[in-house]
Amino acid sequence: MSAPLDHDTRRAVERIVDALSAEFATDFDRAQVEEVVDDSVRRLLATARVYDFLPLMVSRFSRERLRALRRATEHDRRVAVERERAGDWDVVYVSLSGGGRGQIAAALTTRLSHGQVSVHAAGTAVRAEIDPGVRTVISEMGMDPADAFARPVTDDVLRGADVIVTMGHSVGLIELPQEVRREDWRVGDPIGAPIDEVRRVGADIEYRVRALLGELDVRAAAG
Repeated sequence: MSAPLDHDTRRAVERIVDALSAEFATDFDRAQVEEVVDDSVRRLLATARVYDFLPLMVSRFSRERLRALRRATEHDRRVAVERERAGDWDVVYVSLSGGGRGQIAAALTTRLSHGQVSVHAAGTAVRAEIDPGVRTVISEMGMDPADAFARPVTDDVLRGADVIVTMGHSVGLIELPQEVRREDWRVGDPIGAPIDEVRRVGADIEYRVRALLGELDVRAAAG
């Protein structure tokens, strides 16, 4: 690990490398896993204000990136077609902050698809923490807000996507892969908004997520 960490956090990150190296042993060697984890640490340290949950954030962010890399490096078209027919899709939501609209969309996609869709929510100008109103609405929708933290945009996640959804009037400077299906959802910004407005934005996003799942032939949960 080249990123500056205290002793306890460094040991926790080393354990993350051990666990992910075992989980992805058939796809990546330990050096590759450590490179992704180290880069994830650096990116998260650039935005995080509270470091108590850094190991958890690093673990989840690194796992998402490794899964995306595995998808992006699949060269066997037959396998890729079979995965799509089985409803195994990867959707990336990109917004400016990564801690508002994208997190609501990601949480809804996970719940409504019963986990059939791999989801990422990333921001091009990441805030340090998810908006409290967004966290409240995610919880009200019956989803666990614990995983709702802002991820930076990374090329590996974008390359591994089947669908990239940009959210809002501006998501900053970002280069999207040409071969990936792209959508742009013009939804309101919930960050800093009154709670009723955050709920309205959440309802708008849920309608769009259900429509997207229908297009991907993924049956959405009722209610």
